Amino acid sequence: MNKLPLRVTLLLLMVLSLTTWNALRLWTSLAWQNVLNEFSVQPSPMVTASSGAFWVITGIILVWSILQKKAWATKLLIGAAAGYTVWYWTERFVWQNPHPNWLFAVIVNLAVIIFILFNIKTLSREAYEQKIENPTVN
Repeated sequence: MNKLPLRVTLLLLMVLSLTTWNALRLWTSLAWQNVLNEFSVQPSPMVTASSGAFWVITGIILVWSILQKKAWATKLLIGAAAGYTVWYWTERFVWQNPHPNWLFAVIVNLAVIIFILFNIKTLSREAYEQKIENPTVN
């Protein structure tokens, strides 16, 4: 396997950490479902489990597509970043109480999106920039 550029490695680590976080959310909402229902948490454990499962599956597909150097990986990465941002803020505004650290959350969210957008170029290199794995000699 070829060594990945640092930017791609950082993108993979970010995707893997969010995938792991959502796997933990999925497991927690299923394992502690009775306790969470007893205290009437919002959103309900099934909503949390469903969203966690969706983002775990999306993260696994995204990591696989980046490692396999699929052409559509950049589009999926942009779509997943936009979708995750919309989901995060929707959940935050709909189900959570206002937090005093909203400015910090906005700054971190924008920094992650900017990081993704700057690193997309690394994933979608031009054909002449890519190394040929099996060159043929004429």
